[in-house]
Amino acid sequence: MKILHYLTGILCTFSLILVLLISSFEWAVYGDMGYFEREYRKYDVLEDVRMEMDDLMEVTREMMDYLRGDREDLHIQTTIAGESREFFNEREILHMEDVRNLFLGGLVVRRVCLLLCLACLAALFFLKADWKKTFPRCVQWGTGLFFAVLALLTAAVVSDFNKYFVIFHKIFFSNDLWILDPATDLLINIVPEPFFMDTAARIGLTFGISVLVLLGVGTGFRIYFKKKEKVSHV
Repeated sequence: MKILHYLTGILCTFSLILVLLISSFEWAVYGDMGYFEREYRKYDVLEDVRMEMDDLMEVTREMMDYLRGDREDLHIQTTIAGESREFFNEREILHMEDVRNLFLGGLVVRRVCLLLCLACLAALFFLKADWKKTFPRCVQWGTGLFFAVLALLTAAVVSDFNKYFVIFHKIFFSNDLWILDPATDLLINIVPEPFFMDTAARIGLTFGISVLVLLGVGTGFRIYFKKKEKVSHV
């Protein structure tokens, strides 16, 4: 029975970690629109797309609204090189439709993981698990194992970001619409590869801190209950 308790606790921990991962992505992308402006200036994006910052930021806000399902389409009129035109071409719009489906799917996964986490907690309650021992240990083991896997993935990505960037797209996209041409597609000009590297690092840092907090809470509870148990036996 104890094995079932621990397996349930670890499943709960993994579900919670996935919630933190998806939330870290959402915060990194949506938590500070000023991040986009700083990145645009950092990589001289305005010169590449021949736009004013205010116009580009307005396009960015509309694009992000679209990815969250708050806008129906990506037919965004703006000013480029002094002329009024749509920012996205047909290929970019089709690719961004795939990106939106991926992002909205991630939000669904987060909701499922939250429900799974609650279900695991309810199961531990009905199984009459020893919370003081089971849950803190599961948090420690779960986060430790997750960090080990994450460390291996991070080492692989850092060794050759372009290689794993391509692999990521081949896994999550069933077409080649993500292969864009800087000469004809403005999207690739506003989010070049270094932008993705910076964003991945931003997500990783946010996620790492949140998981460390979770690990700290689990460890703190375990130490607290151990001390309390020793005192009760004195």
